Amino acid sequence: MDARRALVMVDDPDLLDAVLRLAAAAGAEVHRAIDPTDARRQWAAASMVVVDVAAAERCARFPFPRRDGIVLVTAGTPPPHAWQLGLRAGAANIVELPEGELWMVTAFTEACEGGGPPGAVLAVTGGCGGAGASTLAAAVALRAARDGRRTLLLDCDPLGGGLDLLLGAEDVLGVRWPELSVMDGRVPAAALHEALPAMGDRTLSVLSCDRTGPGPGAAGLRAVIDAGRRAGDTVVCDVPRQPTEAGATALARADLTVLVVPADVRACAAASRVTAVLAEHACAVGLVVRGPSQGITPDDVARTLDVPLLVAMRTQNDLDRRLERGLPPADRGPLADAAAVLLAELQDRARLSRSGWTS
Repeated sequence: MDARRALVMVDDPDLLDAVLRLAAAAGAEVHRAIDPTDARRQWAAASMVVVDVAAAERCARFPFPRRDGIVLVTAGTPPPHAWQLGLRAGAANIVELPEGELWMVTAFTEACEGGGPPGAVLAVTGGCGGAGASTLAAAVALRAARDGRRTLLLDCDPLGGGLDLLLGAEDVLGVRWPELSVMDGRVPAAALHEALPAMGDRTLSVLSCDRTGPGPGAAGLRAVIDAGRRAGDTVVCDVPRQPTEAGATALARADLTVLVVPADVRACAAASRVTAVLAEHACAVGLVVRGPSQGITPDDVARTLDVPLLVAMRTQNDLDRRLERGLPPADRGPLADAAAVLLAELQDRARLSRSGWTS
């Protein structure tokens, strides 16, 4: 998804430097207008418009069409006539710098990444050890990227060995969770994608745990998930079945949580405890039953756990061999088919969430 550009008309050189620095911190692209004629060409399409007092005076002399998203910036306390100028120029906000720097970064981030519908968030967790949740999460992320969706795959399990290793991307340059200094607040999605290891044509970015160092904290994971959602990304979270505080955060923010359970009695017994955890944190839970069956059917598993069945997935014969060779899951076969079903369900759930309805 391409970021929309902000229009900046600021004459004061020090103030202009400050505005451009804040736009860069937000990962926002900027068009600097050199005169009213240039500004008029960009006016309607700009994600937001930033003017100083001198530019606002020019706008007043050469009336521009009314629009939202105009910000008047000043160095320090605004002069008395700035409020009248702001009204005439249509500015909804007057921001004093440097006091308003955080407000400006947030405004740039929201404006330049908020041009389309929000993204969808999927959490995947296993009902027992070895259920294949991480592999399914990777397959869903790969399928989303192959379908042309910009995708974030987030590793929420610090004891899982690293999703980059599962994808054969352990040598791909980019930051992992121990190196990402995100505490809270807003993260520019464009800058995040640039910093992370990427698969293929950079449609899929992976934020993996490492073999050493801490996993994600709750605040940092929340900021990353929200960045992806604002930017319209598909966000896939691999969550441990005994969730940490960060894992609980992913479950709470997901439009859909998928529970992966092998079709056997012991796995169902283990998964019954996981469903109790999901009931506390997740808003919508669906079931993937992985075969072959050991005497019970996928419908039996769904009835036992009281979780709606989304997919009954057959075993993929070449999967273990591919993973051992450092190759990602294939783009065809039972795993890829299951990923496609889950993506369709996720998009339906996300649309329901945006419309204010749940089911």
